Amino acid sequence: MSYSFLDFLGLLGAVGLFLYGMKVMSEGLQKAAGDRLRNILSAMTRNRFTGTLTGFFITALIQSSSASTVMVVSFVNAGLMSLAQSMAVIMGANVGTTFTAWIISLFGFKVDMSAFVLPIIGLAIPLLFTKKSRNKSIGEFLIGFAFLFMGLDMISRYVPDLQSNPEMFEFLTRYSSMGMGSVLIFLTVGIVVTMVIQSSAATFAITLIMCSKGWIDFDLSCALVLGSNIGTTITPLLASMSGNVAAKRAAMGHLLFNLLGVIWVVCLFYPFVHLNVWLTEAIGSGDPTALSGYVNHIEATQPEIYNHLFDNSLPAGHEVLAKIAAMQTSVSIGLSVFHTVFNLINLSIMIWLTGLYVKIVERLVPAKHVEDEEFQLKFISGGLMNASELNITQAEKEIAVFAERVERMIGMAQKLLHTPVESEDFAQLYSRLQKYEDISDRMEIEIAHYLKRCSEGRLSNEGKTKIASMLRMVSEIESIADCCMGAGKILERKTQAHVQFNDEIYANIDTMFAHVEDAMKNMLLLLSDVEHAREATIIASYNKERELNNLRNQLRSGNIDNINNRHYEYQAGIYYMDLVSDLEKTGDYIINVVDTVKNQHRTATA
Repeated sequence: MSYSFLDFLGLLGAVGLFLYGMKVMSEGLQKAAGDRLRNILSAMTRNRFTGTLTGFFITALIQSSSASTVMVVSFVNAGLMSLAQSMAVIMGANVGTTFTAWIISLFGFKVDMSAFVLPIIGLAIPLLFTKKSRNKSIGEFLIGFAFLFMGLDMISRYVPDLQSNPEMFEFLTRYSSMGMGSVLIFLTVGIVVTMVIQSSAATFAITLIMCSKGWIDFDLSCALVLGSNIGTTITPLLASMSGNVAAKRAAMGHLLFNLLGVIWVVCLFYPFVHLNVWLTEAIGSGDPTALSGYVNHIEATQPEIYNHLFDNSLPAGHEVLAKIAAMQTSVSIGLSVFHTVFNLINLSIMIWLTGLYVKIVERLVPAKHVEDEEFQLKFISGGLMNASELNITQAEKEIAVFAERVERMIGMAQKLLHTPVESEDFAQLYSRLQKYEDISDRMEIEIAHYLKRCSEGRLSNEGKTKIASMLRMVSEIESIADCCMGAGKILERKTQAHVQFNDEIYANIDTMFAHVEDAMKNMLLLLSDVEHAREATIIASYNKERELNNLRNQLRSGNIDNINNRHYEYQAGIYYMDLVSDLEKTGDYIINVVDTVKNQHRTATA
């Protein structure tokens, strides 16, 4: 087998075509479906059982668990699907991939999606030239779909051709009689081969060839198939490397599902293989363990026939050929039974442990930084896709995270008010408040740049309106952070001027802080689901803003009387009123966000 540098470049180009097809398909789907896609995905994955069925049918349809799992990882990266929902779909995809093995076993062929590539492009091109935006988007989706499978087909063409060169694996025969040691060796070979050729179906075909030549028996064939289940997880893992933490966790969940399944099968390997041999015989497909023994018997007793067995030099009706063909069918069906039973049992056990899986994956793939202290965009990243409608959803979630971070600054400012001036705690808390203000500035810039990049893509009118409203929200939220920092600066100036507040001032400012924090909590509630913002929450926000304004007016009016009555010094009254004005201004910025959600961002009222 010769593999040139040109072949390697062809492989890189094929991977590029695959990724580009996925990008175009995702963008087209987003623009065609818009916000409805989230509702569709929500309906498809509303519980672990519907999610599993979704994964099964998608994988059975496109006959590639790698492709379907990469799409799931992409949706998690976009925030359209939770980690728990993705686990159910991934579990279903693992069962769906057995559908391909059955097609190969029963009919001897796999649906060649590449045969439909050019007809699909032919149907898509006219749609690109129509005036209706939705039709153009459907055309883009079809072309992306065609490129995706063209890329997959070319990847299999340019990877090293192990399937046509099974002699590469002949050396493994010397490791075939080591008991459980052989099982582990062939399990590892199955992992490596599937990682290289990116196809568990091709590994299945290689396994059948090795068994047919008598190099390995049925037990070790099952070990190879087990290994292919782990090897096929490499594609989503590679794809998730450019994604955010959620995408990495989804890909790791896929690996964990297969890895834990393989571990329990290895512990019960021989009894489990015997169960599948019995099932294969029970459905009338013969004994799958007989082939390797029969071929080895031919090699020992009739070496001349064995030598001509695999070079097509024996007559077509030769009895040995006919017998081996029947046994090959039995092995093929036996491996399909093994693969299916393994995945079904694995699914039936693991589906009840979805919550545990999520916790384990979150421990295995922790956030890179302590969220409370470090600058970190949680949902926005370079991403796996650049589908503008999906990116809007990512930005929505990022804005909610931004607002949650800014809310902590309100508590810091209030705590600073009550921290003794001369203490080290005051300096540390003020420094922490400054750090948060710097982070908020950077988050505003990152989110705004991200939204600007989204707006450069072709968006629906609704999408353009959303981006404009989100830019306003980001600006207002950053202004809230500025107000919190402003309160800190007022307190620092008060400290430098050696001004003291009395209990009355402290009580009034605490009341203002309480109103601001209540208003902020209402705003966060709206941002957690901007498209279905509750009318009651919006009304509560307006009521809280009126209370803030009334309290500000009341405190201003009372301030002059308090100074005249010598409740506190005139200079204390200046810093006191500065704080009151700053907090009231914070409430104004909060209500501006609420206004934006109410008037321009909300698509439904709950």
